[in-house]
Amino acid sequence: MSDTEQKLIMAVNRLADALERRGGRKTPLSFEDGRNAFVYEAEEDQMRAVAHVSAPDLALLKGIDRSKATLHENTRRFAAGLSANNALLWGARGMGKSTLIKAVHAAVAAEFGEKAPALIEIHREDIAALPGLLAKLRPLERLFIVYCDDLSFNNPDTDFKALKSVLEGGLEGRPDNVIFYATSNRRHLLPRAMMDQESAIGIHPNESMDETIALSDRFGLWLGFHPCDQAEYLDMIRGYMASFGMDGGDWQVDALEWSKTRGNRSGRTAWQFVVDLAGRQGKRVGF
Repeated sequence: MSDTEQKLIMAVNRLADALERRGGRKTPLSFEDGRNAFVYEAEEDQMRAVAHVSAPDLALLKGIDRSKATLHENTRRFAAGLSANNALLWGARGMGKSTLIKAVHAAVAAEFGEKAPALIEIHREDIAALPGLLAKLRPLERLFIVYCDDLSFNNPDTDFKALKSVLEGGLEGRPDNVIFYATSNRRHLLPRAMMDQESAIGIHPNESMDETIALSDRFGLWLGFHPCDQAEYLDMIRGYMASFGMDGGDWQVDALEWSKTRGNRSGRTAWQFVVDLAGRQGKRVGF
């Protein structure tokens, strides 16, 4: 067989596999042994194991005590086989929404060991694939937290309906072995432009708002994140410095100046200042 013929056969096989995937062929998901965090690659319909999840200790997350305690307890209940809610973490940017999900998962994994749920991240542009993913997770014995960061709808007609049907809206409902966590800067998820468009074409002006709230209502937990004040901002930095054994001298003045140049005080700003300070001191920090 010539090289040209072999290449042709390989190309035909790849095309056949792609058509079967698009046609709905159900192939089992593969989870790498010993890993408890994965990224779902929708195009390949497979899991990519994450060797290391960048997550700080829960105690280092300041200024979000109520949300931290609520999400931690909800996740512990789920890991223990008890009822637990889907959660929407919404609010100010840089206040630790996605970091909290990763930190809570790490804490629960340390507590429950092999019985802890695996964390699966699905990209926001792949939300339309969420129903298919949950269908494959449903028969598995393992527990899963499916997580979407900065949830938005690139293709509203398909993405919005897919998520709405998954969050306890379909005939089968959410699988017992899966909970869904999402972060968003918006409490009601849809961008203003889309809401305005829906209002313009709806039979009744309130229809678009009702539809939007109907989606958010399917999350049992709404955890709000708000901008921190100066004391909380400095406390965040103080906690990081203590954790990494840093001595910044009169660091408060520099920290406040750092926040002014960025126009906000947040957990992200605090961490960026700590990284800069560590670099100036000849140190390297990270999780």
